[in-house]
Amino acid sequence: MSDADTKQIERMKAILKAQQDAFAAERHRAAEERRADLKKIADLTRTHADDIAKAISEDFGVRSAAETQLAEVAFVIKSATHAGKHLKRWMKSRGVAVEMTMAPGKAYVRREPKGVAGIVSPWNYPYQLALAPLVAALAAGCRAMIKPSEYTPKTAELIKRILGEAFDETHVAVITGGPAVGEAFCRLPFDHLFYTGSTSVGRLVAKAAAENLTPVTLELGGKSPAILTEGYPLEPAAKSIAWGKYFNAGQTCVAPDYLLVPAGQEKAVGEAVITMAAAHYPQPADDPHYTSIVSDRHHARLKAMIEQARAAGAEVIEVPHDVNAAGAARKIPPTVVIDPPLDSDLMREEIFGPVLPVLGYDSLAGAVAFVNGRERPLALYVYAKDKAAARSVLDRTLSGGACVNAAMLHLSVEELPFGGVGASGQGAYHGEHGFLTFSHQRAVFEAPVKHPSRMLAPPYGAAFRFISKMLTR
Repeated sequence: MSDADTKQIERMKAILKAQQDAFAAERHRAAEERRADLKKIADLTRTHADDIAKAISEDFGVRSAAETQLAEVAFVIKSATHAGKHLKRWMKSRGVAVEMTMAPGKAYVRREPKGVAGIVSPWNYPYQLALAPLVAALAAGCRAMIKPSEYTPKTAELIKRILGEAFDETHVAVITGGPAVGEAFCRLPFDHLFYTGSTSVGRLVAKAAAENLTPVTLELGGKSPAILTEGYPLEPAAKSIAWGKYFNAGQTCVAPDYLLVPAGQEKAVGEAVITMAAAHYPQPADDPHYTSIVSDRHHARLKAMIEQARAAGAEVIEVPHDVNAAGAARKIPPTVVIDPPLDSDLMREEIFGPVLPVLGYDSLAGAVAFVNGRERPLALYVYAKDKAAARSVLDRTLSGGACVNAAMLHLSVEELPFGGVGASGQGAYHGEHGFLTFSHQRAVFEAPVKHPSRMLAPPYGAAFRFISKMLTR
């Protein structure tokens, strides 16, 4: 471990202690103060929109400014604004019914902040996936420490600077550093730990948090399937799938990871997707709206996956491009692979890049069985003219979220919970669901000074037998 890492670890321990002390002194931040916090997030995001786009693009090599505006800047502003608008309703205690045998009395649930939250954010949407959980934590009245990804250092430093200008470190702090710092961060005794990233690292995060019995939210990934049913129009399907798959060059946790189509239509569908992708990105190597792969290592991994499938006999279809220019820009053109082997890396690993395997199925039941034979995905997409067919797929599968006749749009609905299930994650956020993630729902029963429950105390006589009979009949 380097001296810099050691100093950073000691610094974050001191910040955690300072935030814990600050929370103890102000356990219930008023609604007006929380709304002011959320307004700060929206305002600084709006003010620094160009800086955010520039930093992310420098980290990636090329990152579409339009995609940053849509998926990072606008997303965070909308999230903060929505939370501020609904905050007072979310904060209210919820009364519950009291059974006659417990009367007279009052029962309700208090929504209270958990305390100090830790947020570990990834590189693929480095601003959104750091700030959206922060919005939820601040809405809930928590204090927060953020550990951004070391793979996007310029964005991490920007987040640290602009949040440092808006918040005292006893309220919101940003910790930068490499894997050693990240590992130590996850071992801190937070009141809640929120992690977004890969499933493999998510398992390690859960183990680290377990040392302190820290509750965790794990926003992971997996191989999200898309199913095209018989008779669905090819052009709108191809347009939706191409948009969902090649947005951010496929470096999206809910991007369609593979596409199942009626047997015999694999090549026609694959070519339609590539035709649509070519319309979106006619010159991917030089197109400023087509994003680079984030690192040389990730670029090499994706290239190896494609070549492995090609060597095994799978047909590879790509948007026409300048190979040398694409390589120099660390770009992989929109790609479709027809019927890759099921034991290939394309079908065993989450792709996280602009490569779409297309496979055929003999029956819709067979497609459902194929999906269910794998780990639970973060998202599932079904394209069906027949609503009954779409509902049938939803009824027989399980995924974190789903869309019918669309890709990725479910995560843009603020009041839908966003999260995984099984290997794709645990817990959810966005809207009120995010507020609840960072809140403790405290059960309270208020009884009058004289309450019939006093008669349940020993010695157990006639009054006890009467009440017991009422409780058990």
